Amino acid sequence: MNLDQKISDWLKNYLTSNKLDSFIIGVSGGIDSAVTSTLCALTNKPVIVVSMPINQASNQLQRAHNHINWLQTSFTNVLFLEYDLTLTFETFKSLFLTDNLLSLANSRARLRMTTLYQVAAENKGIVVGTGNKVEDFGVGFFTKYGDGGVDISPIADLTKTEVRQLAKEIGVSNEIVQAPPTDGLWGDDRTDEDQIGASYEELEWAMDYKGNPNNLFGREQEVYYIYQNRHKANQHKMLPIPIFKQQ
Repeated sequence: MNLDQKISDWLKNYLTSNKLDSFIIGVSGGIDSAVTSTLCALTNKPVIVVSMPINQASNQLQRAHNHINWLQTSFTNVLFLEYDLTLTFETFKSLFLTDNLLSLANSRARLRMTTLYQVAAENKGIVVGTGNKVEDFGVGFFTKYGDGGVDISPIADLTKTEVRQLAKEIGVSNEIVQAPPTDGLWGDDRTDEDQIGASYEELEWAMDYKGNPNNLFGREQEVYYIYQNRHKANQHKMLPIPIFKQQ
């Protein structure tokens, strides 16, 4: 059985066993959400794909629309909703006198999470995560209670390289496969690599490296410490919430 079929069967079985009706996925124009939404569509269960622009770069929004059009042409079980959250975000932002751009970027992700759960509540659905292995368990490159706030994670055990390969196999467009990865939280075209300082291919290498870091030099050493520093700093996202235990 192919990987796409294994994942779609797993998704379908989870939905059915929990007596739920639909999958809810935020679609950004990136490869992870494109692959995830396609895998959900392959279940033949109702899929609601949601676009949630917030001052979004036009090329990102266009890629999302192109993918959604392809999904709806290819599958009869896909419904498209769009909620422009720009005004909601700007109203929220006006309540705070802050120049902390990272906190505002995370607030965008949390507004989107809230929207997806509203849609899920109205459609007896589950929110499907789009994080890959490097993001979710390597460098913690996601917003806590934002894009990290999901019910099920079908590609969280796949590296970015594996996601790209799967995308090609299930028919995701080259436009999306070849687009530089971006979280779309800044209102511009900055990429994940711009923010992290390393490509996903480099991070995959660092995630698998088990040797002595003292034997590394140049770019390999730089990438190794980029990975290690982010992995340590973001443990609070990747580990269970600490709970005080009564003695």
